[in-house]
Amino acid sequence: MSANTATLIPLSAVDPAMIEELLDRAFGPDRHARTAYRIRAGMEWLEALSFAALDDQEMLVATIQCWPIALISDDGKPVPLVMVGPVAVLPERQGEGFGMGLMAAMLDAEARMAADGSPSFPQVLIGDADYYGRWGFNANATGGWRCPGPYEQDRLLARGPALSMMPKDGILGPWNPEGGIVGKD
Repeated sequence: MSANTATLIPLSAVDPAMIEELLDRAFGPDRHARTAYRIRAGMEWLEALSFAALDDQEMLVATIQCWPIALISDDGKPVPLVMVGPVAVLPERQGEGFGMGLMAAMLDAEARMAADGSPSFPQVLIGDADYYGRWGFNANATGGWRCPGPYEQDRLLARGPALSMMPKDGILGPWNPEGGIVGKD
C-alpha cells in the first residue's frame, strides 16, 4: 500500500452499513458468533484507534477497530486492555498491504496519544503470530488468559510494555470499571 493507492480516514467517517457489509464479506455473515464478539460485547469501538482504508477510487476496502476490554483476574479485579480487531480487508484486495497500513496507523495513533499523556494499555487480539508478530504481538503473557468461547491459545496474542504487570490468569471480557464482565449475571 502506498500513499498513491490508499487514503486512511477515521472509521467514524464511514457509514455503519458499509462497515457491516465489508465485515460480512471479509469474515462471513456468521462472524457475530466468533469469540472476539463475546469479548467486546456491548462496547463501542475506540474512535481514536479505529480507521478505514479507501483505495484510489475512494472505495472502502479495509477497516480496523479497537475496543475497550478487560482481563478479569481470577480474584475479580478488572485490568483494562485494548482489543485490536477485526482487521478486515475485502477478500479480493487482500495481500495489497491495506491491513499493514491500518495496523501502522493504529499503532502510530496510540503512540501519539501516549506521548500526549493518555494512558497506554496493553493490546490483545486473536490472530496469527506470523502476521501480527511484526508489531510485537506474541503469546508469551497470555498462557493463563481465557476467552468466553472457543479459541486457540496460541492465537491469543498481546503486546505492550505493561504486560509484565498484568495478571497471569483471568478471563477477557468487555470493560467494566466497577469490576466483573459487562452483561454477565
